[in-house]
Formats: sequence, structure tokens, C-alpha cells
Amino acid sequence: MKIPNLEQEAFAALRACLQEIPFVQVELLEKESEKEQKSPEFQATLKLPTHDVPLVVDVKPNGQPLQARSSANKLFRSVGAIPGAYGVFIAPYISPRSAEICTQEDIGYVDLAGNCRLCFGQVYIQKEGKPNPFNEKRDLRSLYSPKAERILRVLLNSPQKAWKVQDLSVEAAVSLGQVSNIKKLLASRELIKTSPDGFWLREPCLLLSDFRQHYDYRRHQVFDFYSLKSVGEIEATLAQTCSDAGIRYALTGFSGAARYAPVVRYQRVMAYVADGVEKLALKLNLKAVNSGANVSLLQPYDEGVFYQAQDIDGTQVVSPIQLYLDLYQMRGRGEEAAQALLEQVIMPQW
Repeated sequence: MKIPNLEQEAFAALRACLQEIPFVQVELLEKESEKEQKSPEFQATLKLPTHDVPLVVDVKPNGQPLQARSSANKLFRSVGAIPGAYGVFIAPYISPRSAEICTQEDIGYVDLAGNCRLCFGQVYIQKEGKPNPFNEKRDLRSLYSPKAERILRVLLNSPQKAWKVQDLSVEAAVSLGQVSNIKKLLASRELIKTSPDGFWLREPCLLLSDFRQHYDYRRHQVFDFYSLKSVGEIEATLAQTCSDAGIRYALTGFSGAARYAPVVRYQRVMAYVADGVEKLALKLNLKAVNSGANVSLLQPYDEGVFYQAQDIDGTQVVSPIQLYLDLYQMRGRGEEAAQALLEQVIMPQW
């Protein structure tokens, strides 16, 4: 029987999921009509010692939440027409959010990475935590490119606001096409809601968590220095010097956390500087060092880091969203400081 390659792999993954149960066998049913042969859905029979269970399997090349919900709706109709049948969604990789949707909709799921959950009658199998081994780089490059990150920052800073594509394009300083593309990617992950008034974030925490996982502050160019002055003196001098010279800057890291949600003592000043880092260092009498630095100046890979920077007591500080992203990856209790910022500042604003 000739089957599309993805369908072959899907059936193999289903068998692999069930092979640990000695009393279970699974057989693939022939597709009889031309319509069935073209359909990504196939049927199988699960043979148990006491009876057979018809399986209706929907295979999709994408396991994002939107596809998982679509599959659940489709399987609901198909399973309803076959007494005693059980629906299974199969995709190359099924994200935790998609898995949650399948569980809520009472269908099974299997992916080619090895994650699965089948629950019916005497059968209960669940395997989770397998990472995505497949290439998602194209989508991720689109969703977490510098220009795309500008859009995400705007959405996360105003998660309840309904945005028109045109307005969001202006606010994020990106093209209409870029906003439309990001809107599609977010919709496929069920991260936005839409109405005639525009679109807004469904669950900002999920987007922020995903953003955090794909963000790397080390992409910025980092310059390390040493100063004999105290942290407070360095920060005050930095702020005054940049203000006088018209240099765009904003504190981040623990320097920023101390202004929003101070929970960690720190000994290193950290700030973004738009350009002219080396000239600024000369004005501040900073000495470049390879180790033992107490000042880190970051030249950002994109000016989006400055979006919604706040003036706190005369000093520019990055937005809580940007600060959270930076803090989470920092050693020396950075994750703890990020969590405090999330709980004390970000979530109350949402």
C-alpha cells in the first residue's frame, strides 16, 4: 500500500508508542476510495485481548495549537460516526500547549519526537519532555528576528490593547508585511485573539515565556570595564554624561532591577548604549578589562531594546519586559530577580 511519507512515519510513531504494552497490536486499515487516499486522516484497529478499538488518526505537518484544535474538531466529527472509536492527532512535534488542547478535547496525540498520550479503556500511555528535533528555524527566525522582536515588545507592553496592523506597524517602526507575518505566526500558536477592532494577546505570559527561551542578550556587543567608583556613582555619572551628550542609553540587568523590584544586591553596572561606547568609556574614565569588570556597556543589535524605556529618578531604565528578558539569563540570581519583576511589576500591569 502506497502511503505518503509523513503518514508512514505517523503510523510508525503510533506503533512505537504502543509497543511497550504486550497485549496490544495495531493494524493499519486500507484506504479504499480515492478521497480517502488523498486524506491526511487514516484509520487503524487496535487489537486488545477482549475487543478491538477503532482508531481515527489525523496527521498534520504542523503541531501548533491552532492545528491541534482544528484536528480535535475534525476528529470529534469522525469519531462520532464510528461506535467505540478513539481519535489521535499526530504531527512531527506537538508542543506542550498543543498537548494540553488534545487532553482537554479528549483525543490522543503522538509526535515523531517521542511524546505521546493515549488514554482509553485499559490503555493509558503518556510520554513527555522530548525536545523538538525538527528544523523550525525558518519560523523562529521570522518570529524572533530583530524587527519581529520590536512587534513582540509592543504587544507585551500593551497586551490588552487591540492593535490594527497599520497602527502596530507605526508603533513598532516596522513594515506592514512584517506585522502581518508575525500576526499569522502568533495566530498559529493561539497566542492572539482577533476582532473587528484589531488583535491582542490571548495569554501574554505564554508569549513572554517563549520569547525568553529564544532571546539571548549575548547577541548584543558587550564591553566590560572597571571603575574605582561605587555602583551608585558610576550609574549617576553615566546617566548625566549620556544626557549631556545626547547619547541614548538605558540601565538594564541588576542596575535596572534595583529601580523596579530590588531583591538582589549587585556590584556591576549594566546599561545599553546606542553607539559610541568606547568614547563614552573615556569620558567616564573606565578601564577596559577581560576579567573583574564592574561595568558592562551593551551596544544593542537593534534599537528595539529602548522601547518604552522609563525615566526613574532622572535615570533611563529599560522597560520591565526588556529587563525581564535580560535578567533571566544572568548569573548571580538573575532568574530570581526576573521572577520578582514579573510578579511585582509586569503581571499587575497586565
